Amino acid sequence: MTDIAALTRLCPPPQSPPRPVDWDGVEAGLGMRLPEDYKRLATVYGPGVFSGYIHIYHPGAHTEFVDLTGPMPGRIRAQLQRDYDQGTHPVPYDPRNLFAIGVTDNGEYLFWITDPRDAPDAWRIAVNEARGPRWFTFEGSLTGFLTSVLSGETAVPAFPKDLLEQATGFTPSGPALRTPPQAPARPPVATDTIRQWARANGYEVPDRGRIPAEIREAWERANPA
Repeated sequence: MTDIAALTRLCPPPQSPPRPVDWDGVEAGLGMRLPEDYKRLATVYGPGVFSGYIHIYHPGAHTEFVDLTGPMPGRIRAQLQRDYDQGTHPVPYDPRNLFAIGVTDNGEYLFWITDPRDAPDAWRIAVNEARGPRWFTFEGSLTGFLTSVLSGETAVPAFPKDLLEQATGFTPSGPALRTPPQAPARPPVATDTIRQWARANGYEVPDRGRIPAEIREAWERANPA
């Protein structure tokens, strides 16, 4: 069974076909060829979110924050390049070889490792930890990554432990849906730091999994960048 066939069994795509994508125009605008599995994925599903958590960038997205051809991949790469040049945070790959292809509700970014540049079907997937130093590498395609993670075969350390406790599926996005977070304006902060602050200030916070949004927002208000 192919990765896309396995993924559509896990997460049925929308019943109404998404709008067609001019892939020749997209690739010309980006200045690079794209993996065939991604083009099939984007064609079958359109813009949206997997398992209520993983937003995949799409050239037909309703907001620039998840637009494959929008400003976000460049902004994220520029931030990584600053970290890489300054030695601020460990970036395990040359940022010039990283292209952001998705983002989670918690602020982790998914990247293609675009090496070799002229062989997109051989590109692997990297995930960075939101507000932390850890990275995870998946030895396969984006569709393979989604299938493996959402089936429970692969566990990304930075992802919530309870990710698969809710129903696995795909939700098409629209203009009215909340957009995922932008590239962080502040340096990454370990989630343990937020947990310690929350407990010291009377908040109840789980030892693992997602930090509730209201606690993260309270921490950011108390610790402005």
